[in-house]
Amino acid sequence: MFEDNFTWLCYFLSGILFTIGAVGAILRRNMIVVFMCIELMLNAVNLVFIAAGGSLSSMDGSVFVFFIMTVAAVEAAVGLAIFVMVFRLQHTINADELNLLKG
Repeated sequence: MFEDNFTWLCYFLSGILFTIGAVGAILRRNMIVVFMCIELMLNAVNLVFIAAGGSLSSMDGSVFVFFIMTVAAVEAAVGLAIFVMVFRLQHTINADELNLLKG
């Protein structure tokens, strides 16, 4: 009984976290904040995998989380390096100002 309630609580919390991340990624213009919102969405998905794996008594959810965290770490390193280079060239990381191409 407790495990079922805990699983549904994890699903509910994950839905809230994913919604906050999606709204933040859509509404915010600072690319660092958008990047953090995408990471929040990935962590919400990780919570679903952990809850599902725990309720099914399977390690598959943990394996998926391990791979997602590995990809997220690489994404963070590459994304932040790109943001630093864009900031050095454009002197801003505002999404509205970065949509213009030079040519």
